Amino acid sequence: MNTDSLENSTNAQKDEISLGELFLKLRKWINYLFSKWVLIMTFGIVGGILGLTYAYFKKPLYTASTTFVLEEEKSGGMGSLSSLASLAGVDLGGGGGIFQGDNILELYKSRNMIQKTLLTKIIFQGKEESLIEHYISFNKMKDKWTKKKELLNINFNSNKWGNFTRLQDSVLGVVVKDVNKYNLQVTKPDKKLSIIKVDVRCKDEFFAKSFNNEIVKNVNEFYVQTKTKKYIDNINILQQKTDSVRAVMNGNIFSAAAIADATPNLNPTRQVQRIAPVQRSQFSAETNKALLGELVKNLEMSKIAYRKEAPLIQIVDEPILPLEVEDNVMFLYSIIFSVISMIFTGIYVILKKGL
Repeated sequence: MNTDSLENSTNAQKDEISLGELFLKLRKWINYLFSKWVLIMTFGIVGGILGLTYAYFKKPLYTASTTFVLEEEKSGGMGSLSSLASLAGVDLGGGGGIFQGDNILELYKSRNMIQKTLLTKIIFQGKEESLIEHYISFNKMKDKWTKKKELLNINFNSNKWGNFTRLQDSVLGVVVKDVNKYNLQVTKPDKKLSIIKVDVRCKDEFFAKSFNNEIVKNVNEFYVQTKTKKYIDNINILQQKTDSVRAVMNGNIFSAAAIADATPNLNPTRQVQRIAPVQRSQFSAETNKALLGELVKNLEMSKIAYRKEAPLIQIVDEPILPLEVEDNVMFLYSIIFSVISMIFTGIYVILKKGL
């Protein structure tokens, strides 16, 4: 027992000595770094100058911003409309579903929407080209493809979407990923409000503005169409049934009149030739009239439901030339480069001292 206690005491003493030595060494290194402050500060100043130089020659970033308000009708209160529409075998829908609320933000980031926008035709300096061709041009991507002849001849202006080769799809995928990561930003400035802001940052002013305008147009149209598709389908079905019933009813009315015209001065003993066909046509016309009334009612209710469900998207601000230029923040670059230089200089001094 005494031996174990002695060993534990010795180990604890060694730990204490090791910790004390660590603090002493740390203090020694700090004092040593302070003794080399002239060298470290010199390299810090050089780094700051390099930061200023980088910021001065760095190409400016143009920002195209669109702000819009998205207002949607809250779901609910559709029970009576749905029950009435069920008379015609039609479901009015209950609103909601996958496209609700903030999901429009994710639509802006989807490959489908970005790709569709990149393939949009634009007029640049009197020449028609797609946005992706313009992106490849101002980024000088073909200069990096000099060793790959198949990439040098790649073109997106002639092919239709869906008929691209594997190579074209590959390039599209790379550009979509880069745009999503470096150029496109979609936010809600205030989560309590329904205001959405779309920013496109790019070193090419024309691309920033054109891409911003096109993606806002494409996504908002897709959102509205998808959100109201079910209601539009229901309206088309009801409209078709209404027109069909109306045509049958009109045919019955004209049929009854035609029978009466075809049997003038009919022998009283031969009334069956007129009365039975006329009554049959009249009965059919009355039945179709009642059905037509319900169909028209449900059709109008479906149109009301469609108008309630259709989201209102109102543009508040849109990009205009000249675009806002992001400041290079020369002072910030100077500070960052200076701090990095001093850190690496300090590490170098310590390693050299240790060696």
